[in-house]
Amino acid sequence: MGSFSIWHWLIVLVVVLLIFGTKKLRNIGSDLGGAVKGFKEGMKDDAPKISESDKGGHTIDAEVKDKQNS
Repeated sequence: MGSFSIWHWLIVLVVVLLIFGTKKLRNIGSDLGGAVKGFKEGMKDDAPKISESDKGGHTIDAEVKDKQNS
């Protein structure tokens, strides 16, 4: 009773097709695909840009003095 069989899903699909029609569903699918593609491109563009000079890192040269407690 808790799981749906293939027949339940086919009936739901037929009802959705009757309500919205194939053209409307195609438009919704293409709009959703465009939104996902735009989101992925936006996430890719927001990634921080690393220039060639920043890839090597920075080295700090310093002299360490030993501190002795008396």
